[in-house]
Amino acid sequence: MGDVVEARPAATVVLLRDVPWGSGIEAYLQRRPMTMGFAAGVWVFPGGRVDEADRDAAIEGSWVGPVPAVWAERLGVTVDEARGLLVAACRETFEEAGLLLADPPPRADQLEGARRALLAGDISFAAMLTELGVMLDTARLRYWAWWLTPESEPRRYDTRFFVAGLPPGAAATAHTLEAERERWLPPLDAASLQPMLPPTHYTLRDLTAYRSVAEVLVAGEDRPVEQVMPWIEGDELVMPWLERYPVPSTLLRQQRQGQGGDR
Repeated sequence: MGDVVEARPAATVVLLRDVPWGSGIEAYLQRRPMTMGFAAGVWVFPGGRVDEADRDAAIEGSWVGPVPAVWAERLGVTVDEARGLLVAACRETFEEAGLLLADPPPRADQLEGARRALLAGDISFAAMLTELGVMLDTARLRYWAWWLTPESEPRRYDTRFFVAGLPPGAAATAHTLEAERERWLPPLDAASLQPMLPPTHYTLRDLTAYRSVAEVLVAGEDRPVEQVMPWIEGDELVMPWLERYPVPSTLLRQQRQGQGGDR
């Protein structure tokens, strides 16, 4: 057996909205293009790995809501690691879904230009917040789940899942290089989309128990979160509770072809 690859820290945000025509909630998902190096063609939530710049303490000058030390206690990590995870969650949500979790809400006419500049690397996330005159609002997030890629995988992620409600008047819009499709669906319907990795599927399955975004956010305040790391047996992923989940066919092809890439 070869050496186990160290898992890279990552963060994902499950965006939720109340169904306008009745009780219930919808979750926002994107389908990754088939050209992506990792999890091509798979339905996912916005998210990605933590960049070194995400840990920079300078961003705390544009921060409201629970401070990194509070998040560190909730997540069971250092303050620098907590800051990186929360910033990565918010940055990736903005880059991939065009939604900036900030206070006051940024003007719509400012967002697209700021998003382009951020994606092009022309501005840092902290500098962008300052330029927009807004504060990163981590009070909008709740810690929901923690998934670790199986030890046998060549690319591994240590991913914290957060939930957040869609702010009033805001809209999610996919970045076309990161997503070929986007959908808002009730969690039960969304969980049946294929192909989909287990963390996405089981997070959606958990959310079927809630009838409103407010209920989810209340539940997330003190929700017990334990690390989940499946293992692979043949073409199946085995959960710690021994439920089996078929490895998506696109992921199997990538494994067999030895494809690389981080995203």
